[in-house]
Amino acid sequence: MKTQLAFIALAIVAGAVLPLQAGLNVQLGKSVHQPIFAAFASFLIGTLGLLVYLLFLKFDFSTMEQTKTVSPVVWLAGILGAFYVAAVIILAPRLGVALTFVLVVAGQMAVSLVLDHYGLLGLPVKQINWQRLLGVAFLVAGVLLIRRF
Repeated sequence: MKTQLAFIALAIVAGAVLPLQAGLNVQLGKSVHQPIFAAFASFLIGTLGLLVYLLFLKFDFSTMEQTKTVSPVVWLAGILGAFYVAAVIILAPRLGVALTFVLVVAGQMAVSLVLDHYGLLGLPVKQINWQRLLGVAFLVAGVLLIRRF
């Protein structure tokens, strides 16, 4: 149970830093007049940060050989991440940070329900039920309220 709470806290913190990242990336994009460069710079600095972390962990880089066996589709994750960061940099100044992230979360929930329901990408199956759909309905209601006010 204690481990579960730690994971929940980590998820909340991870979610909390996304609007901060968006705001900082928007500032960078405005300074160079190019939101795509801001996304590139964000990924470059993030990549360097992860490299330092792996070196700190004394990661065995020889295990990278194993990545040759994964499906090429797996590598789309990096492109999807870049799309996400670039989209948020473009959308946040136009829609506002709150509306942007409510819409992002709504999109995440819709796809998450499908991934869970069918166990796609090797994830455990968790059937769609009325309670989960009600949760998505509350998210949509939240979108409407944030959009209106």
